[in-house]
Amino acid sequence: MPKVKVGDINIYYEIHGEGEPVLIIMGHSGTTALWGPAIPLLSREYRVIPFDNRGIGYSEAPEVPLSIKMMADDAAGLLDALGIGSAHVYGASMGSMIAQELALNYPEKVVSLILGCTSYGGPQAALPDDVMAFAGQMADMSQEDLAKMLPAMLFTPEFMESNPQAVEETIGWLMEKPIPPWVRVRQSEAVMAHDTYERLPQIKAPTLVIGGAKDILFSVEYQRGVASRIPNAELVIWENLSHGFMLQNPEETIKVVLDFLGRHRRSR
Repeated sequence: MPKVKVGDINIYYEIHGEGEPVLIIMGHSGTTALWGPAIPLLSREYRVIPFDNRGIGYSEAPEVPLSIKMMADDAAGLLDALGIGSAHVYGASMGSMIAQELALNYPEKVVSLILGCTSYGGPQAALPDDVMAFAGQMADMSQEDLAKMLPAMLFTPEFMESNPQAVEETIGWLMEKPIPPWVRVRQSEAVMAHDTYERLPQIKAPTLVIGGAKDILFSVEYQRGVASRIPNAELVIWENLSHGFMLQNPEETIKVVLDFLGRHRRSR
């Protein structure tokens, strides 16, 4: 099981494929498993590096408050520990917040930036009341209950009804390694404290924002707002998909990602 020392913790990571490195950063309560089909699709052309955020999956963490910047520092430290000077960075959900901080604080490490189902946070992008209530209940949930409830946050009702196998696969990925309740709570606190609204124009890396118009966690307006505040950012919105668009439509999503990465290879 590959782990490497980064600061005060050991981080679990994987490496798939060869070529230019692409660091992929998962969101709230998700381990590397939740990337599902994205890893084999991306690793056909790139060296894909997924990892478990601190306290998640097989990565360690002391029981202390978490912040998005702290997790971005972890991501930068992981690249250093692996001897990778810079990489393309793809973050999903909370992972996209971590990716924003990585691009802002370590611009030399980010070749290009992909922000999936993203938000700038802060008072300009408040989470819906039902999502806030759900976050408050996480500490008391079993891993099984959490895994069964999260798909409703990720997928549209229509997708869940017509794709029960995909829903079961997602539940399986969420059940693969239990998440300590304190980590769920601290990650929620980190997400709610995230605010890059004023700083997004400082991002210099070529950026692609991808979102779903039916996202009930991070409104499509927030995703459009992120794209509008990053200079020259590209925007792709899937009209009939939601927060988990990458799991709902992996082939088309990764096709868009590969096109973007291909236009921003370091060799160009």
